[in-house]
Amino acid sequence: MNASVHVIDHPLVQHKLTLMRQKNRSTNSFRRLLHEIGMLMAYEVTRDMPTQLIDIETPLEAMKAPVIDGKKTVFVVVMRAGDGFLDGMLEVVPGARVGHVGLYRDPKTLGAVEYYFKMPHDMHERDAVVLDPMLATGNSAVAAVDRLKETRPKSIRFVSLLAAPEGLRNFHGHHPDVPVYTAAIDRQLNEHGYIVPGLGDAGDRIFGTK
Repeated sequence: MNASVHVIDHPLVQHKLTLMRQKNRSTNSFRRLLHEIGMLMAYEVTRDMPTQLIDIETPLEAMKAPVIDGKKTVFVVVMRAGDGFLDGMLEVVPGARVGHVGLYRDPKTLGAVEYYFKMPHDMHERDAVVLDPMLATGNSAVAAVDRLKETRPKSIRFVSLLAAPEGLRNFHGHHPDVPVYTAAIDRQLNEHGYIVPGLGDAGDRIFGTK
């Protein structure tokens, strides 16, 4: 599979992203917008998920109708900023399982250091959707998907709110088979590894820690 990037340019997504970028937006408002944008992006990410036909009865007759098997979907949260993305996704696919990858960025090397990893059982039967709002250097994303691939999931998608060109190149240099879904590809990284113009540190803005 060729490396693919899907920019979700729906006007509602772009409108909410613009509001989130504003530096004076409150923690409460930022969190609510991320929840809403997570729901909207979930529609696009699940667009080509397989369905199966089940037997149901309408008020008029029996029929076969399609359903997604939500229990076969795993949202893989890259802690901690990915937590803010999760709730909106679960609104759309409430039956999904949730896995966690704990990574922090070494401030000197900007490399990813793992401190936690827990996934559901039988990952080979499941479609994994990795959630991390910022695809900046790409080091955390690469490390998360490296570990996830050890569990051999049926498929992997990566979802970010913002991506930098450098991060996309790095990520697809290591994982050309994993499609990326994002609301915007920003201009570049600055000298500290932050996306510009960006929206600042997503984790700090979600949890009010700065």
